[in-house]
Amino acid sequence: MTEALRVVQPGLFTTIQDIGRPQAIAAGVPPGGAMDRFAHSAANMLVGNERGAATLECTLSGPYLVAERDCLIAITGADLDPHVNGASVPGWTGVLLAAGDELTFGRRRTGARAYVAVGGGVAGDRWLGSMSTNLMCGRGGMDGRALISGDVISVHDSTVPLIAGRTMSEHLRPRYEERTLHAIAGPHFTRLQPESRQALFEATYAVSHDSNRMGYRLEGARLDAPGDELLSFGLVAGVVQLPSGGQPILLMADHQTAGGYPIVATVASASMPIAAQLAPGDELRFTETSIEVALALRADQRAALESLTN
Repeated sequence: MTEALRVVQPGLFTTIQDIGRPQAIAAGVPPGGAMDRFAHSAANMLVGNERGAATLECTLSGPYLVAERDCLIAITGADLDPHVNGASVPGWTGVLLAAGDELTFGRRRTGARAYVAVGGGVAGDRWLGSMSTNLMCGRGGMDGRALISGDVISVHDSTVPLIAGRTMSEHLRPRYEERTLHAIAGPHFTRLQPESRQALFEATYAVSHDSNRMGYRLEGARLDAPGDELLSFGLVAGVVQLPSGGQPILLMADHQTAGGYPIVATVASASMPIAAQLAPGDELRFTETSIEVALALRADQRAALESLTN
Protein backbone atom coordinates (compact mmCIF):
# COMPACT_ATOMS: atom_id res chain seq x y z
CA MET A 1 0.00 0.00 0.00
CA THR A 2 1.07 3.59 -0.67
CA GLU A 3 0.01 6.84 0.97
CA ALA A 4 -1.87 8.87 -1.63
CA LEU A 5 -3.99 11.63 -0.07
CA ARG A 6 -3.81 13.62 3.16
CA VAL A 7 -7.01 14.96 4.73
CA VAL A 8 -6.78 18.66 5.57
CA GLN A 9 -10.53 19.03 6.13
CA PRO A 10 -12.86 16.02 6.03
CA GLY A 11 -16.04 17.62 4.73
CA LEU A 12 -19.37 17.09 6.41
CA PHE A 13 -19.43 13.29 6.37
CA THR A 14 -16.85 11.43 4.30
CA THR A 15 -16.42 7.68 4.70
CA ILE A 16 -14.71 4.79 2.96
CA GLN A 17 -17.23 2.59 1.14
CA ASP A 18 -17.13 -0.36 -1.25
CA ILE A 19 -19.98 -2.65 -2.33
CA GLY A 20 -20.73 -3.77 1.22
CA ARG A 21 -21.34 -7.07 3.00
CA PRO A 22 -24.26 -8.83 1.26
CA GLN A 23 -22.83 -12.20 2.30
CA ALA A 24 -23.30 -11.26 5.99
CA ILE A 25 -27.03 -10.42 5.80
CA ALA A 26 -27.99 -13.92 7.00
CA ALA A 27 -26.05 -13.19 10.20
CA GLY A 28 -28.05 -10.01 10.80
CA VAL A 29 -25.34 -7.60 9.60
CA PRO A 30 -26.59 -4.69 7.43
CA PRO A 31 -25.14 -4.89 3.91
CA GLY A 32 -23.89 -1.29 3.88
CA GLY A 33 -21.64 -0.12 1.08
CA ALA A 34 -21.94 2.83 -1.28
CA MET A 35 -25.36 4.44 -1.39
CA ASP A 36 -25.08 5.21 -5.12
CA ARG A 37 -23.64 1.96 -6.50
CA PHE A 38 -23.66 3.24 -10.08
CA ALA A 39 -21.59 6.36 -9.34
CA HIS A 40 -19.27 4.32 -7.10
CA SER A 41 -18.67 1.73 -9.83
CA ALA A 42 -18.22 4.33 -12.56
CA ALA A 43 -15.63 6.25 -10.52
CA ASN A 44 -13.60 3.08 -10.05
CA MET A 45 -13.75 2.10 -13.70
CA LEU A 46 -12.67 5.57 -14.83
CA VAL A 47 -9.37 5.10 -12.96
CA GLY A 48 -8.86 1.47 -13.98
CA ASN A 49 -10.02 -0.20 -10.74
CA GLU A 50 -12.36 -3.12 -10.31
CA ARG A 51 -15.84 -1.67 -9.87
CA GLY A 52 -16.10 -3.02 -6.32
CA ALA A 53 -12.94 -1.30 -5.02
CA ALA A 54 -13.30 1.11 -2.12
CA THR A 55 -13.87 4.83 -2.73
CA LEU A 56 -14.52 7.90 -0.63
CA GLU A 57 -18.23 8.70 -0.24
CA CYS A 58 -18.65 12.45 0.37
CA THR A 59 -21.98 13.64 1.74
CA LEU A 60 -23.35 17.14 0.97
CA SER A 61 -19.92 18.77 1.15
CA GLY A 62 -16.57 17.48 -0.04
CA PRO A 63 -13.23 17.18 1.75
CA TYR A 64 -10.03 19.16 1.28
CA LEU A 65 -7.34 16.68 0.25
CA VAL A 66 -3.67 17.04 -0.67
CA ALA A 67 -1.94 14.52 -2.92
CA GLU A 68 1.03 12.83 -1.26
CA ARG A 69 2.20 11.48 -4.63
CA ASP A 70 1.09 11.36 -8.26
CA CYS A 71 -2.29 9.63 -8.47
CA LEU A 72 -5.27 9.27 -10.77
CA ILE A 73 -8.70 10.17 -9.41
CA ALA A 74 -12.27 10.38 -10.68
CA ILE A 75 -15.21 12.14 -9.04
CA THR A 76 -18.74 10.98 -9.82
CA GLY A 77 -22.23 11.24 -8.36
CA ALA A 78 -23.30 14.57 -6.89
CA ASP A 79 -21.84 17.79 -8.29
CA LEU A 80 -20.05 19.29 -5.28
CA ASP A 81 -18.07 21.74 -7.44
CA PRO A 82 -14.61 20.06 -7.40
CA HIS A 83 -11.39 22.02 -7.94
CA VAL A 84 -7.71 21.13 -8.24
CA ASN A 85 -5.40 23.94 -7.15
CA GLY A 86 -8.35 26.34 -7.43
CA ALA A 87 -9.25 25.41 -11.02
CA SER A 88 -12.54 23.67 -11.73
CA VAL A 89 -12.27 20.03 -12.86
CA PRO A 90 -14.92 17.92 -14.60
CA GLY A 91 -16.85 15.16 -12.92
CA TRP A 92 -17.16 11.63 -14.32
CA THR A 93 -13.64 12.00 -15.77
CA GLY A 94 -10.21 10.68 -14.84
CA VAL A 95 -8.01 13.48 -13.47
CA LEU A 96 -4.28 13.20 -12.74
CA LEU A 97 -2.99 14.74 -9.51
CA ALA A 98 0.68 15.50 -8.98
CA ALA A 99 2.30 15.38 -5.55
CA GLY A 100 1.25 18.50 -3.64
CA ASP A 101 -1.91 19.15 -5.66
CA GLU A 102 -4.92 20.26 -3.63
CA LEU A 103 -8.38 18.79 -4.25
CA THR A 104 -11.15 20.95 -2.82
CA PHE A 105 -14.90 21.28 -3.24
CA GLY A 106 -17.13 24.31 -3.39
CA ARG A 107 -20.88 24.64 -3.05
CA ARG A 108 -23.23 21.71 -3.60
CA ARG A 109 -24.94 22.09 -6.96
CA THR A 110 -26.87 18.85 -7.43
CA GLY A 111 -27.16 15.57 -5.58
CA ALA A 112 -26.14 14.57 -2.07
CA ARG A 113 -23.23 12.13 -2.42
CA ALA A 114 -20.07 12.30 -4.51
CA TYR A 115 -17.57 9.47 -4.93
CA VAL A 116 -13.81 9.91 -5.19
CA ALA A 117 -12.00 6.90 -6.63
CA VAL A 118 -8.21 6.66 -6.63
CA GLY A 119 -6.19 4.44 -8.96
CA GLY A 120 -5.36 1.21 -7.12
CA GLY A 121 -8.41 1.48 -4.86
CA VAL A 122 -8.70 3.14 -1.44
CA ALA A 123 -7.33 0.94 1.35
CA GLY A 124 -9.11 0.57 4.68
CA ASP A 125 -9.83 -1.77 7.55
CA ARG A 126 -11.55 -4.90 6.30
CA TRP A 127 -14.40 -6.43 8.32
CA LEU A 128 -16.48 -9.41 7.22
CA GLY A 129 -15.01 -9.21 3.74
CA SER A 130 -15.62 -5.49 3.17
CA MET A 131 -13.87 -2.18 3.79
CA SER A 132 -17.18 -0.30 4.00
CA THR A 133 -17.53 1.87 7.09
CA ASN A 134 -20.14 0.61 9.57
CA LEU A 135 -20.57 3.43 12.07
CA MET A 136 -22.93 1.50 14.32
CA CYS A 137 -20.36 -1.25 14.90
CA GLY A 138 -17.32 1.00 14.52
CA ARG A 139 -15.78 -1.37 11.98
CA GLY A 140 -14.36 -1.10 8.48
CA GLY A 141 -12.98 1.86 6.58
CA MET A 142 -10.93 4.30 8.64
CA ASP A 143 -11.18 2.76 12.12
CA GLY A 144 -14.96 2.43 11.67
CA ARG A 145 -15.54 6.20 11.54
CA ALA A 146 -15.86 9.13 9.17
CA LEU A 147 -12.65 10.82 8.04
CA ILE A 148 -11.09 13.49 10.26
CA SER A 149 -8.40 16.10 9.67
CA GLY A 150 -4.94 14.56 9.63
CA ASP A 151 -6.00 11.18 8.23
CA VAL A 152 -3.84 9.80 5.44
CA ILE A 153 -5.59 7.76 2.76
CA SER A 154 -3.59 4.90 1.32
CA VAL A 155 -4.24 2.99 -1.88
CA HIS A 156 -3.36 -0.49 -3.03
CA ASP A 157 -0.38 -0.81 -5.33
CA SER A 158 -1.39 -1.08 -8.98
CA THR A 159 0.34 -1.65 -12.30
CA VAL A 160 -2.43 0.07 -14.27
CA PRO A 161 -1.02 3.12 -16.14
CA LEU A 162 -2.14 6.55 -14.86
CA ILE A 163 -4.06 7.72 -17.92
CA ALA A 164 -6.23 10.80 -17.42
CA GLY A 165 -9.13 11.91 -19.59
CA ARG A 166 -11.33 8.83 -19.69
CA THR A 167 -14.90 10.02 -19.24
CA MET A 168 -18.46 8.74 -19.11
CA SER A 169 -20.71 10.39 -21.66
CA GLU A 170 -23.32 12.62 -20.09
CA HIS A 171 -26.20 10.74 -21.71
CA LEU A 172 -25.12 7.54 -19.91
CA ARG A 173 -25.15 9.12 -16.44
CA PRO A 174 -28.20 8.96 -14.13
CA ARG A 175 -30.51 11.94 -14.40
CA TYR A 176 -30.45 12.88 -10.75
CA GLU A 177 -32.67 15.90 -11.26
CA GLU A 178 -35.70 13.78 -12.20
CA ARG A 179 -36.40 12.51 -8.64
CA THR A 180 -39.00 10.05 -9.87
CA LEU A 181 -38.40 6.53 -8.62
CA HIS A 182 -39.62 3.53 -10.58
CA ALA A 183 -41.23 1.13 -8.12
CA ILE A 184 -42.92 -2.27 -8.24
CA ALA A 185 -46.00 -2.94 -6.13
CA GLY A 186 -44.87 -4.78 -2.99
CA PRO A 187 -46.14 -8.04 -1.48
CA HIS A 188 -48.49 -6.14 0.85
CA PHE A 189 -49.71 -3.57 -1.66
CA THR A 190 -53.21 -5.04 -1.61
CA ARG A 191 -53.48 -4.24 2.12
CA LEU A 192 -53.60 -0.58 1.20
CA GLN A 193 -57.01 1.05 1.09
CA PRO A 194 -58.01 2.07 -2.49
CA GLU A 195 -57.30 5.76 -1.90
CA SER A 196 -53.91 4.89 -0.40
CA ARG A 197 -53.00 2.75 -3.42
CA GLN A 198 -53.68 5.74 -5.62
CA ALA A 199 -51.78 8.13 -3.34
CA LEU A 200 -48.66 5.93 -3.23
CA PHE A 201 -48.07 6.38 -6.96
CA GLU A 202 -49.47 9.89 -7.34
CA ALA A 203 -48.54 11.86 -4.22
CA THR A 204 -45.33 13.85 -3.73
CA TYR A 205 -43.21 12.96 -0.72
CA ALA A 206 -40.37 14.83 0.95
CA VAL A 207 -37.32 13.25 2.58
CA SER A 208 -37.56 13.94 6.30
CA HIS A 209 -34.65 15.46 8.22
CA ASP A 210 -34.92 12.33 10.38
CA SER A 211 -33.29 10.26 7.62
CA ASN A 212 -29.89 8.60 7.23
CA ARG A 213 -28.04 5.81 5.43
CA MET A 214 -30.38 3.24 7.02
CA GLY A 215 -33.50 4.73 5.48
CA TYR A 216 -35.46 7.80 4.49
CA ARG A 217 -38.57 8.71 6.44
CA LEU A 218 -40.96 10.20 3.90
CA GLU A 219 -43.38 13.02 4.67
CA GLY A 220 -46.52 13.34 2.61
CA ALA A 221 -49.84 11.57 2.07
CA ARG A 222 -50.69 9.24 4.93
CA LEU A 223 -51.20 5.65 3.74
CA ASP A 224 -53.58 3.22 5.40
CA ALA A 225 -52.88 -0.54 5.33
CA PRO A 226 -55.02 -2.28 7.96
CA GLY A 227 -54.60 -5.97 8.73
CA ASP A 228 -53.09 -8.48 11.10
CA GLU A 229 -49.59 -7.98 12.47
CA LEU A 230 -46.90 -9.55 10.31
CA LEU A 231 -44.04 -11.83 11.30
CA SER A 232 -40.56 -10.45 10.60
CA PHE A 233 -39.10 -11.28 7.19
CA GLY A 234 -35.96 -10.46 5.19
CA LEU A 235 -35.46 -6.99 3.70
CA VAL A 236 -33.49 -5.42 0.87
CA ALA A 237 -32.48 -1.88 -0.04
CA GLY A 238 -35.28 -0.16 -1.96
CA VAL A 239 -38.11 -1.63 0.09
CA VAL A 240 -40.85 0.86 1.01
CA GLN A 241 -42.10 -0.03 4.49
CA LEU A 242 -45.28 1.31 6.04
CA PRO A 243 -45.25 1.71 9.84
CA SER A 244 -48.47 2.13 11.80
CA GLY A 245 -48.28 5.92 11.56
CA GLY A 246 -48.90 5.74 7.81
CA GLN A 247 -45.75 7.59 6.69
CA PRO A 248 -43.59 5.33 4.47
CA ILE A 249 -39.90 4.57 4.97
CA LEU A 250 -37.56 3.89 2.03
CA LEU A 251 -34.77 1.54 3.11
CA MET A 252 -31.25 2.40 1.97
CA ALA A 253 -27.76 0.85 2.12
CA ASP A 254 -27.43 0.40 5.91
CA HIS A 255 -30.95 -1.00 6.34
CA GLN A 256 -31.84 -3.58 8.99
CA THR A 257 -31.88 -7.13 7.67
CA ALA A 258 -35.40 -8.09 8.86
CA GLY A 259 -38.61 -6.37 9.88
CA GLY A 260 -42.35 -6.78 10.16
CA TYR A 261 -43.84 -3.61 8.68
CA PRO A 262 -45.90 -4.12 5.51
CA ILE A 263 -43.96 -3.64 2.27
CA VAL A 264 -46.12 -1.65 -0.11
CA ALA A 265 -43.54 -1.17 -2.88
CA THR A 266 -39.95 -1.88 -3.85
CA VAL A 267 -37.91 0.68 -5.78
CA ALA A 268 -36.29 -0.71 -8.92
CA SER A 269 -32.52 -1.08 -8.61
CA ALA A 270 -32.02 1.30 -11.55
CA SER A 271 -33.72 4.08 -9.55
CA MET A 272 -31.68 3.56 -6.40
CA PRO A 273 -28.85 5.86 -7.63
CA ILE A 274 -31.42 8.67 -7.86
CA ALA A 275 -32.71 7.82 -4.38
CA ALA A 276 -29.15 7.86 -3.04
CA GLN A 277 -28.71 11.44 -4.23
CA LEU A 278 -31.69 12.82 -2.31
CA ALA A 279 -31.03 15.13 0.62
CA PRO A 280 -33.36 16.00 3.53
CA GLY A 281 -36.10 18.26 2.22
CA ASP A 282 -35.90 16.97 -1.35
CA GLU A 283 -39.14 15.83 -2.94
CA LEU A 284 -39.72 12.55 -4.78
CA ARG A 285 -42.48 10.60 -6.44
CA PHE A 286 -43.01 6.89 -7.05
CA THR A 287 -44.15 5.73 -10.47
CA GLU A 288 -45.52 2.19 -10.79
CA THR A 289 -43.36 -0.01 -12.99
CA SER A 290 -43.52 -3.62 -14.13
CA ILE A 291 -40.76 -6.11 -13.40
CA GLU A 292 -40.03 -6.26 -17.14
CA VAL A 293 -39.44 -2.51 -17.34
CA ALA A 294 -37.34 -2.59 -14.14
CA LEU A 295 -35.12 -5.31 -15.64
CA ALA A 296 -34.74 -3.33 -18.87
CA LEU A 297 -33.69 -0.22 -16.93
CA ARG A 298 -31.13 -2.26 -15.01
CA ALA A 299 -29.76 -3.69 -18.26
CA ASP A 300 -29.33 -0.15 -19.62
CA GLN A 301 -27.31 0.83 -16.55
CA ARG A 302 -25.16 -2.28 -16.83
CA ALA A 303 -24.46 -1.43 -20.46
CA ALA A 304 -23.51 2.14 -19.50
CA LEU A 305 -20.89 0.83 -17.07
CA GLU A 306 -19.62 -1.75 -19.54
CA SER A 307 -19.04 1.04 -22.06
CA LEU A 308 -16.16 2.17 -19.82
CA THR A 309 -14.30 -1.08 -20.48
CA ASN A 310 -14.28 -0.61 -24.26
